[in-house]
Amino acid sequence: MVLSREGVPAELARGLEDRLTGIPGLDAVRERIAAWRQASENGPGAHIHAMLLGLRRLDAINMAYGAAAGDGALEEVASRIAHFANEELDGHWLLARAGGGSFALVANEACSRERWQLVADQLAEAVSRPIAVPSGVLRLSPRIALIRALADEGVDSMLDRLGHALESARDQQGTRLAWAEGEATPPGHSAAQLEADLLGAIDRDEIEILFQPQFSLEDDRLTGAEALARWKHPRLGRIGAGGLFAIAERADHVAPLSRHIAAKALEAAGNWPKALRLSINVTPADLAFGNYVRQMLDLVRASGFPPRRLTLEVTEQALIGDISQAAQILAEFSAQGIRIALDDFGAGFCNFRYLKVLPIHYLKLDRSMIDGITTDKRDVAVLRAIVAMAKALDLQVIAEGIEEEAQRQVAAREGCAYYQGFLRAQPMSTAMFDSLARSVG
Repeated sequence: MVLSREGVPAELARGLEDRLTGIPGLDAVRERIAAWRQASENGPGAHIHAMLLGLRRLDAINMAYGAAAGDGALEEVASRIAHFANEELDGHWLLARAGGGSFALVANEACSRERWQLVADQLAEAVSRPIAVPSGVLRLSPRIALIRALADEGVDSMLDRLGHALESARDQQGTRLAWAEGEATPPGHSAAQLEADLLGAIDRDEIEILFQPQFSLEDDRLTGAEALARWKHPRLGRIGAGGLFAIAERADHVAPLSRHIAAKALEAAGNWPKALRLSINVTPADLAFGNYVRQMLDLVRASGFPPRRLTLEVTEQALIGDISQAAQILAEFSAQGIRIALDDFGAGFCNFRYLKVLPIHYLKLDRSMIDGITTDKRDVAVLRAIVAMAKALDLQVIAEGIEEEAQRQVAAREGCAYYQGFLRAQPMSTAMFDSLARSVG
C-alpha cells in the first residue's frame, strides 16, 4: 500500500505502524507537517491542508458480519484513500490512522478552499463504493472534516478542530462534509458554477489529456498507453478524472466531454511509433447515445489513427443499462478492427455473462485484484484462476495498479500479458509520452 507521496522513514514507521492497516499514526502527521514547514520558503503555514475521515456503524458491521469483516473494511478504506491521493494530489501527502474508524489525510498542496472541498467530496464517493466481504457486501457512509491550516497553527490545534467538525458532521443527518471552525470562509464556488464552467472548458482548451503507459510483462517493452483526462480549472487548479466526470454527469455533459477526450487522444497518438496502441475509456453515456459508433468511427478516420491499434475500455458500470445494445455497439467496433477491453474486472460483481455475449479481447484487472498477490496465497489463487479462464476464452489479461516489482513478477509468472502502474510510469503529458516513445522506439 502507498502511504505517502514521499514514503515513511523506516525508523518512524517501526514505532508508529498500525498493525491493522499498515499505516502510521498521528505522530507521523506531526513529524511530516513540521518537516514541510521547515522546508517551506513561503512561510510556516504555507499550503498545509488536512482532512479527517470517519466511518459510521463499525460496531453494527462487526456484529452483523463479524470482526474480520470490519477489519477487512478498514484495510480496504485505507487502500482506497491511498490510491485516491496518489492519483488526485499533485503535492506531497501522508495518510495516517487516527484511531477507531478514522483516517487523517494531510497534504502539502497549493490549492483553493473550493478545490480541497471537491477533493474531499470525490474521496467520500470512492470510499462509499460497495466493499465485498465473505458474508456479504458492505456500504459505508463516511463523514469528512476539512481544514486549511492557519498561519503558525500547531498540529494539535488542527487535529482538535478537525475532530470537532467531524463530530458535528456525524450529528447532522445528510451532512457528509464539514469545514473546521476558526478560519475565514470566502465565497464558495458552487456546484452550479462548476457545471457552468465545464460547459465552456472544452472551448477554452482547459481539458488536458494525460497518458498512462502500458508495458509487456514478457519483455517490459512499451506497448501503448491509456488516455486520461484532467481539467485545468483557472481558479481551482487541477481536477482529476473522477471529479471531472462527476461534474459532467450533473451537467448532462458526459457524452460531449467523452468525444472531446477521444478526439484529442487520437490526434496526439497520431505521432506515436506504429507499434504502440491507444486505449480510450467508454462511458455509460457513450453506449446510450444512438450515433456513438458513427461519431467515434468518424473521429478515428479524421485522425488517421489505425483502428487496429485502438482499444476501447468499457467497465461493468457502463454495461448495466442495456447489455444487448452494448453488445451490438461493441460488435460494430470489433468488426472495424478495434479491440475491446473489459475494464476494472474484479471491482464489481463480475457478471460472467458479459464474457459470453460481448466481443472482448482483453480483461483489465482492477487494482484491488493486484494489491495482495505478493502476500496472500488466496489472492494469487484468484489471479491464477482468472488468467486460466481468460486463456480458455482466448483473452489477454492486463494488470492495472502495479506499484511494486514483486507485483510485476507475480503477474508475469501467472500469465498476465500487460501491465500499467506507478512502478514504471505515472500518467504523463503528451510531450512526455512522445519523448518516452522515442527513447524506447
